[in-house]
Amino acid sequence: MRSRQAMGFGIGGVTARVRAVLAAPWARNPRLGLGLIIAGTILILGVAFCGPSSVALKLGPRVGYLPPWYLPVGTVELSEWVAVPVLWLALALGTIGLFVCWRAVNLGWRPNNRRLFLLGSVLSVLTCLVPPMTSADVLMYAAYGRLQVLGLDPYNITPAEIFRQEYDPVLIWTERPWQDTPSVYGPLASASQWLAAWLGNGNMHDTVFWLQMFALLPFLVIGTVAVVLAHDNHRIQTRAILFTVLNPLMIWSVLAGAHNEAFTLVFAILGLMFMRRSPFLAGLGIGIAGTVKVSLIFYGIAMAWGYRRDWRKLLQLVLGAAIPLAIAYGLVVPRALLAAGRNTGYISAGSWAPALQWLLTPLLGDLTTRGIIGWAGWAMMVAVIWMLSRVMPWRHVPGVPHDEDPRRDPLTIAVRTAAILTAAWLVTSPYTLSWYDLTTWVPLGLMMASRLDVMMMWRGFWLSVAYVTGRSVQFSDQMTAVSDAIRNQLCSGAQILVLVGIVHWWWTWGRELPRLPHRLRGRGGTRAPASAPLR
Repeated sequence: MRSRQAMGFGIGGVTARVRAVLAAPWARNPRLGLGLIIAGTILILGVAFCGPSSVALKLGPRVGYLPPWYLPVGTVELSEWVAVPVLWLALALGTIGLFVCWRAVNLGWRPNNRRLFLLGSVLSVLTCLVPPMTSADVLMYAAYGRLQVLGLDPYNITPAEIFRQEYDPVLIWTERPWQDTPSVYGPLASASQWLAAWLGNGNMHDTVFWLQMFALLPFLVIGTVAVVLAHDNHRIQTRAILFTVLNPLMIWSVLAGAHNEAFTLVFAILGLMFMRRSPFLAGLGIGIAGTVKVSLIFYGIAMAWGYRRDWRKLLQLVLGAAIPLAIAYGLVVPRALLAAGRNTGYISAGSWAPALQWLLTPLLGDLTTRGIIGWAGWAMMVAVIWMLSRVMPWRHVPGVPHDEDPRRDPLTIAVRTAAILTAAWLVTSPYTLSWYDLTTWVPLGLMMASRLDVMMMWRGFWLSVAYVTGRSVQFSDQMTAVSDAIRNQLCSGAQILVLVGIVHWWWTWGRELPRLPHRLRGRGGTRAPASAPLR
């Protein structure tokens, strides 16, 4: 009895303390929030500017004056016990700053959005003028581009097959674990990699710079389009800026790592611009996005759902999407579609799945366990889609009369559905990484505040922290033990808590279950609500 009372008192005490902290003036002070975002970014820039380390990539010799810029090698050698904790601190400061600014917006903060966008743009640009960190993916992009410049097929030949036989000034700088993996990217992504390698002219450093630009420019375009879609709604404009170009988690995950997520997403976001005007152009946008990565299928489904009541517009959307997809995968590089299938079956550390994998593998074997986890992920995704569809708020994406039903506006439907589908995919996939989150942050920025905003901050923070030590380089035994604990216990636990939070949200909002359509249940039945109530 005492233990139960103590437990209840403990939980109640923690809840009271959290509420007290959130009620404090600092927790809604936008100046403090922006200061924390800037401070976190400056720490990241400082670590990168010090040059190659356990977290900053080695890019080979510099032959000119192009970025990324950093101190001469050997000037400052950061210990792993300096570089890694500083980045952890930077991510904590940035995430807290994002949360404080988010609360300030909800409580009526009305900043100068032009200056806010400029601040985010400056921080984004500066991040792309120093070496990439903590992920060697950009080196693989460069390697795939280099293979194409050499006249080789990156879908069939791996970088390791070449540099193990002969010296190559670009391929030699690639890092594990993907050196023996052929490309899994779409034809347009491969074209961008070829262009970067061609512009880099056989130098890894310069090739990486162009790949950074191919991450930065789409990132800024995405932020710009999000603000345009917000029209003259000041609060939505602020959210759009805060969740894109000023989002410290995305500046870190997408730009500091030079990932191609923004290059993938920019065409889908441009497609959203035409949802109310031209279904064909909207389809063209999502079709082009699909030639970069096939994971953008969720945006295609969301757009189709927005037009589901008008078969003519739906047909135009499908036609627009089919043209670039047919050209890219049917005529230009048909093997690219099959190559994308290689990127399935993985389980990432830090997701919800490793604990189940650890439990089942000794009993069922690795292959069977991976199959079970894969199917469990899909089943959970369907359940989470349903739950989020019941609780996510309905509000117009600005640009239509306020008296119009948002459930009839194709853009509002597409944005809300894209947020739901991508969020459900991210939180239930056994293989998930923080830079994937950009696909959810953008539509969230065009919606009203919800619990999902905070869940994405929580999720993104822990995944970002977990992969500060994500490179396949030799860390000390002590650092390896600490990073493994963060990744395999704390981060995995944090992702499970997100799933629990979504279930709790759905449960407290009425725990509505799926029902058969009214016409299939006979007369006298009670029809289920079409979706979450307006709020």
